[in-house]
Amino acid sequence: MISYCFGCKSFFYYLCEPKKIAMNNRRAYEIAFVGLKPGIHEFNYEINDKFFAHYGEQDFSNCKADVKLQLEKHSSFMLLKFDIGGTADVNCDRCGNKLTLQLWDEFKITIKMVEEPEIMNEQEEDPDVYYISKGESHLYVGDWIYEFINLSIPMQKMCSEDEIGGPQCNKEVLEKLKQMKNDANKNDNSIWKGLEQFKNLE
Repeated sequence: MISYCFGCKSFFYYLCEPKKIAMNNRRAYEIAFVGLKPGIHEFNYEINDKFFAHYGEQDFSNCKADVKLQLEKHSSFMLLKFDIGGTADVNCDRCGNKLTLQLWDEFKITIKMVEEPEIMNEQEEDPDVYYISKGESHLYVGDWIYEFINLSIPMQKMCSEDEIGGPQCNKEVLEKLKQMKNDANKNDNSIWKGLEQFKNLE
């Protein structure tokens, strides 16, 4: 884990320490693949809210993610498989209360080593293929971990239908939503009231 402790140091400390922290944070997610033998290698990362600090504000909090990375090395390419697990707290889209979501997903990336990676990345249409230079020795996986954790959180952040009204729900809000729905149905009925008799006329 990486912790930030600024303390009461000198002005020089404040100037230099952020760069040192950023460097250490990056190294934690760099893989020196050039020294790996061909075959499968496994890496594990424990991710919490500190990991997301330099990415800015997120739509979730109290993230406790376990990321298992399987790297399969070949002579000219690598296959990466990210298994995302853990939990994260979000605000329910239905009632606004805090909701703890289970994170579970799997993502795959193919890394190809080429002479001109910038050009190849611009031309590549497959988002699961990425190019790096043949002269590279380290692979940074931090941005992929960030992206895949975000993709593991559903667009609609709500509990399932059978959990509505449970201990995590704001019952006052749910009751208000139910009342608003009933009122809307009444208003819709009043608009069409009296027109049913013309429904089947040709």
